Amino acid sequence: MREVLRKLAGGEISLDEAEESLRALAVEEVGTLARLDVGREIRHGIPEVIIAEGKPFASIVEIASKALDRTGRVIISRVSREHLEELEPLMAENDSPQGLGVAGTVVIRKKGFKKRATGGRVGIVTAGTSDIAVAEEAGVMASEMGCEVTTAYDVGAAGIHRLLPPLKVMLENDVDVIVVVAGREGALPTLLAGMVDVPLIAVPTSFGYGFGGKGVAALMAMLQSCSLGLSVVNIDGGIPAGAVAALIANRAARYRAVG
Repeated sequence: MREVLRKLAGGEISLDEAEESLRALAVEEVGTLARLDVGREIRHGIPEVIIAEGKPFASIVEIASKALDRTGRVIISRVSREHLEELEPLMAENDSPQGLGVAGTVVIRKKGFKKRATGGRVGIVTAGTSDIAVAEEAGVMASEMGCEVTTAYDVGAAGIHRLLPPLKVMLENDVDVIVVVAGREGALPTLLAGMVDVPLIAVPTSFGYGFGGKGVAALMAMLQSCSLGLSVVNIDGGIPAGAVAALIANRAARYRAVG
């Protein structure tokens, strides 16, 4: 709401456009399928994400179309190849800067939709290549929330020398927050938290096997971390990690702009 009022006061949008945006704060019903919170991004800075996993293929298209009509952009996570086939006509009619990719996340924008740049800066690192899909989810989310995203993959604790050069770049770029994605024993976030002075968000991944497998050991290790300045999201929680990281970075960017 504050963003709408700021744009209205600055002459960026008309009174009619402001009224339409504020109306979008209401929950939008899509038949009996879903209730979309189309005003979420205006209200608190995080766009709604539609999770495709477990939903019928045709219903994802209907939900995505409705969201696209009301907000101009839709983010869909956990997209299967079958879902993608159903979504292809909708993607062809509009712009799709983010195809399925390794993250399994699709972004579709109406032609002419302009993604805002907030000035927020988010770093994302992974312990191994198996963690990249979850990291990419976080990256898509932070980017769609206006942040500049810097990544460094496969820099885990088993070869810590790999971490230092990309970490130096991130610190030189003055990132506001770092998302650390790791599976197996989940050691990287604890190590990194003792090396930097920015907030860290740890994401355990389900990569791992045997006792403590499927991300359980990584989650427990991160929750038991002795390094302060570290918060933890759930296993494979790339989307929530990206959202929280972007909120932190965007708030920091606002204060830089006025300082």
